[in-house]
Amino acid sequence: MAKGKKQATGVDPVPSVMRIEKGERIVGGWITPEIPGVGMYKLLAKRKADGTCEWVHFIQRSTGKKENFVGGTTRDEKEIEQVIAAVNRSLERVFGPQCRLSIAGSSVFLLDGKRLGDISPN
Repeated sequence: MAKGKKQATGVDPVPSVMRIEKGERIVGGWITPEIPGVGMYKLLAKRKADGTCEWVHFIQRSTGKKENFVGGTTRDEKEIEQVIAAVNRSLERVFGPQCRLSIAGSSVFLLDGKRLGDISPN
């Protein structure tokens, strides 16, 4: 597809932040409030078929651009909580106590821009 050309859905094609393969499931998504001049920090996690979890943390600028990706793997979902706690400590140290990752709902889109569904916070 030509650069800048929109798909029939009206959504610009965007590279996926995380692929969900057969046998995997989304553990959750966490997001900070909007930080003026910075954007929002986000963390996404999935449970892989072998029981381990994969996570990715990044900034989404107010323009929608996603950057500064960091990721890793944990032994299980319980360790994801430890990752979130560590990220929150860093965010609070830099931006203050109001800047914490909180569970978020989101919409899931396929790579072609089709909306797959929504994920609601528990």
